[in-house]
Amino acid sequence: MQIRDRAKDLIKTGGEWISSIDLENAAIGHPCVAAAAVIGVKHPKWQERPLLFVVRKPGHSLETQDILAFLAERMAKWWVPEEVIFLESLPVGGTGKVQKTVLREKYGKRVRLASEFDQQAGQAPRLQNTPSP
Repeated sequence: MQIRDRAKDLIKTGGEWISSIDLENAAIGHPCVAAAAVIGVKHPKWQERPLLFVVRKPGHSLETQDILAFLAERMAKWWVPEEVIFLESLPVGGTGKVQKTVLREKYGKRVRLASEFDQQAGQAPRLQNTPSP
């Protein structure tokens, strides 16, 4: 048995599991990426999909399509996120670990619409914010 990720950080999509750590490590392999984090966001068709957060290295230019193409060459198609959010920094705690709970609180309510995914046939679906309770 090999433990690769915390259970709460695994992303279940369409009955398969995605390791957020493996996805983060692949993203950090890009020469323009200083840091990366991944959380799962709800999806009405696939249950969850990964949402990638990227911090660019200073002085480097990186666009969504660049990092997604980079990841598509290194992992299964269904692992590749539809959206990347670029941040100036990731929230970290006193131990230096990324606080994914902060990312989940701020971005976890985003929902991908299955109808948009189906209609766009291969194009990345847009995200919509769900209203706060």
